[in-house]
Amino acid sequence: MNTHIPKILVVDDTHANLVAMRHLLADCGAELVEASSGNEALSRCLDQHFALILLDVNMPDMDGFEVASLLGETEQLRDTPVIFVTAAYSDDINRLKGYRSGAVDYIAKPINDVILTSKVRVFLELHNARMQLQDTLEQLSSRNQQLQAEIAERQRAEAKVRHQATHDMLTGLPNRMLFHERLRSAVQYSMLHGIPFALALVDIDGFKAVNDTYGHPAGDALLQAISSRLIGQVRADDTAARLGGDEFALIFQGADRVEPLLERCREICKVLAQPYPLQGEQGAFLAHVSASIGIALWNAKVDSDEALIQAADHALYQVKENGKNGCALAST
Repeated sequence: MNTHIPKILVVDDTHANLVAMRHLLADCGAELVEASSGNEALSRCLDQHFALILLDVNMPDMDGFEVASLLGETEQLRDTPVIFVTAAYSDDINRLKGYRSGAVDYIAKPINDVILTSKVRVFLELHNARMQLQDTLEQLSSRNQQLQAEIAERQRAEAKVRHQATHDMLTGLPNRMLFHERLRSAVQYSMLHGIPFALALVDIDGFKAVNDTYGHPAGDALLQAISSRLIGQVRADDTAARLGGDEFALIFQGADRVEPLLERCREICKVLAQPYPLQGEQGAFLAHVSASIGIALWNAKVDSDEALIQAADHALYQVKENGKNGCALAST
């Protein structure tokens, strides 16, 4: 909460009047700042914030009307309340002129101390209420920013947890759970829109030998390298997933022709069969593996996603039976 002491600017070119104001307002609960001319008053207003300005009307060089008008033209000062202190209080013309210049009230000379302290107290209470409101709004804004930061951090944490739950920790590829979710989505989309897709199950030939010979860290590095090559072979709307161990799956969207699909899978076999420069327990080495791929093309005869998986798995088994390092299309 803001606990600063409000300030009142008293402007009068007569020293005795300033002393009198100082005496009358000694216990008003505000700090008094004095100015003996219009120019000095403007200068102090630019340097300090005032809850109220008590402004003498009759001053040489620049009278109170001019000072109030200049204050009203300055954005940072125009909301500061000004009370004119004048002997011409009963002059309606001067009073209207003062209101047009920005005065909010008048106090007549000679000054009645009860009227002065009463009016000053009202404006100080208004100022304090305004300051409390400003503090409250600032606190609300700060709390809102804090809440937004907490929400953003919670969302990041939740997104991280969701990603970890649906992605393979080693390779970063979608895991078995996300693979099945995307496969079901592909089936539903294909049934609704008649757009075919294909599923390919990929098994790495020779992975166990590398893992056993060069150690698990080398095996993990090999799986990461394989995953990277698979990502490079799929389009943005396709899916490359790791099902576990050395088993991977690919979902090809919009696969409506058999020969281009087979050509893509042959290219994947070729890419995955390229040597992998790795670091093993005994130093650097080149890993040589290959890939067997079983492919199943979705069509209306396939009644479920599990049936499509079984068809692709059967095609994969045929590749393994025929010597591995190749691809085969299931007859669905």
